[in-house]
Amino acid sequence: MSAHKARRVIDQIRGRSYTETLMILELMPYRACYPILKLIYSAASNGNNNMRVNEANLIISQVQVTEGNVVKKLKPRARGRGYPIKRLTCHISIVIEDLDAEQNYFNSLI
Repeated sequence: MSAHKARRVIDQIRGRSYTETLMILELMPYRACYPILKLIYSAASNGNNNMRVNEANLIISQVQVTEGNVVKKLKPRARGRGYPIKRLTCHISIVIEDLDAEQNYFNSLI
């Protein structure tokens, strides 16, 4: 998908909790929602497996969409001509943080 279409969805979920993000992505009508939903599921399960964090305490702290490679093709048209097709791609990076870890850190400073 193009970076513009992904940013339209990403801007809606930035800074929200994990459960709220899942509800938003399931109800939005855009095709970009499904790959982003899979990415958030993967990030949360990685946090659960690797860091032993509870998925209910996660928030999406940083989300970034950058443009990727452009795949250029030619579609055959009438009279031997070719019509250029550009397929846009993007790179999506998501940072998920645990609310309890931040609160425990601030409580230890006080």
